[in-house]
Amino acid sequence: MLDIHKNSSRGAADHGWLQSNHSFSFGHYYNPEAMGFGPLLVINEDRVQAGKGFGTHGHEDMEIITYVLSGSLEHKDSMGTGSVIQYGDVQRMTAGTGVRHSEFNHSSVERVHFLQIWIEPNVKGIAPSYEEKHFDTASKIGRLRLIGSPDGKDGSVLIHQDAYLYASILNTADQEVQHSLKAGRSAYVHVIRGQVDVNGNTLKTGDALKIKDISLIAFANANEVEFLLFDLPY
Repeated sequence: MLDIHKNSSRGAADHGWLQSNHSFSFGHYYNPEAMGFGPLLVINEDRVQAGKGFGTHGHEDMEIITYVLSGSLEHKDSMGTGSVIQYGDVQRMTAGTGVRHSEFNHSSVERVHFLQIWIEPNVKGIAPSYEEKHFDTASKIGRLRLIGSPDGKDGSVLIHQDAYLYASILNTADQEVQHSLKAGRSAYVHVIRGQVDVNGNTLKTGDALKIKDISLIAFANANEVEFLLFDLPY
């Protein structure tokens, strides 16, 4: 199965201080054909105006991963964690038994642009925890850089789910990467920017591809593309 979801099919919300696109059903956006993909439940692309943000709110039993695209995002939570993350930083918060946090644009001048990803954990009721790692641009160029995994392999953030998250940057058509998908696994590709062919299917900024029952995923004919690849259980 190769199922393309175009950027134009994503849900959209404009709250003035926040512009958001939803890859899956979220908030007031409901699409019965986009209720998540395996344990991957949310990919929200958020743009928050200077000095604005999400006030303190709570989560339980969810792995929340933030991938900043530009600007600076300030995080504070009930665990006592406080940080400011920028492009190249990946933040993982395990909500577990319950955590409260806030997220604000740290800048008083420029907008912050980021992806927030929710993955359903395979264990519930664990203690909340927080982790962030930096992955420089060079580490993602021309390769699939593991940035999230069940065991923190290769310096990735730890996800409490049998899920592997990769980031890649392919600047030119001669840069190609492949990923082998084991039996019983599925994959989800989200294009952050640029253009790339995935198994012959052209994806552009904001597009996504659901993949099942295919053993090899090939990325080719790239044009200044940055994308995320999720390797997931069915």
